[in-house]
Amino acid sequence: MQQWYEIAEPDSVDSPALLVYPDRIKENIQRIKSMVDGQCGRLRPHVKTNKMIEVCRMMMEEGVEQFKCSTIAEAEMLALANAKDVLMAYQPVGPKLNRWVRLVQAYPNTTFSCVLDNPSALDQMGTYAAKEQLRLSVYFDIDLGMGRTGVSLTNLADLCDHLDHHPLLRLKGVHGYDGHISNPDVSIRKQEADESYRLLNKAATYLEERYGKVMDKVIGGSPSFTSHALRKDVVCSPGTFVFWDWGYRQRIAEQNFDYAAVLMTRVVAVISSTKICIDLGYKAVASDPPLPRVCFLDRDGIEVLFQSEEHMVLSVPDSQQYPIGTVLYAVPTHVCPTVNLYEQVYVVGKGAVKETWTVIARNRKLNI
Repeated sequence: MQQWYEIAEPDSVDSPALLVYPDRIKENIQRIKSMVDGQCGRLRPHVKTNKMIEVCRMMMEEGVEQFKCSTIAEAEMLALANAKDVLMAYQPVGPKLNRWVRLVQAYPNTTFSCVLDNPSALDQMGTYAAKEQLRLSVYFDIDLGMGRTGVSLTNLADLCDHLDHHPLLRLKGVHGYDGHISNPDVSIRKQEADESYRLLNKAATYLEERYGKVMDKVIGGSPSFTSHALRKDVVCSPGTFVFWDWGYRQRIAEQNFDYAAVLMTRVVAVISSTKICIDLGYKAVASDPPLPRVCFLDRDGIEVLFQSEEHMVLSVPDSQQYPIGTVLYAVPTHVCPTVNLYEQVYVVGKGAVKETWTVIARNRKLNI
């Protein structure tokens, strides 16, 4: 019996390849909507996972109107998809500031915002806005404990003092990413998510009292989404849910999303009676997680021994079951950077390749 992920004519696809399954993507989108009681206004999905116009439009068709991204190319991709509201969770500095302003000017039908956490970066943006006579929307990025970016609560007032000198910068709210939360124990994750919410809410309260207006609160990624989805006063920004991956299947078991992106690979060498080699090197699957980096579907007894740029060596019970050219299917441990390795994906429905989608936002620049 053919499995849901298998292609009836695998020779139509060269490997390694990334396959995506729209029916499953749609189910995942509908599932995440149900986790916020169907209120799409409480979702701001991060598009760094998919990087494709087609997937973004699938979310828009389900009522999602606001998105988060990490790069100017991702922001422009969303504008090309006619997204209404885009938040770039990255502080534009150097040449990116010029590109950001040009992007805002080039796509007036999309509302753009970005994050700021540094007085110098804020002053540079405010000066640029004055020069262009352009109103720019910003969120203050708050450090929720990850220690990567974000202003601390103790330095928030100083950031506001600088903001007050730039009337063309419009503060819309606060943003916080708690990527340090990843414990597989859901109760521990809840405690950590509660603390990150406390910090973000404290920042929002200070700003609301200072400026006399309600602040939007954007928080979290996938691991903390279980907790933040229950909060009625925040907007959540998970991204991996569209495709899901083996890493989150193991660590966030309560989020029951389906795999919707699968790697296709082939046996390229039979080394011994118990060893084979496939064409799934670390140029084809994200190398940031430790080995094995993939989970092979419906294949028991496979162990990943080592990996190089174009190859992955496996231990198997009996290599005679894996002759040269055998097709294997695997789910990556970390799907987001895996997607970024492919120029295009193969779109599969009912066991057949229907078309290809371009991973357009893997490029550093589109038009801007």
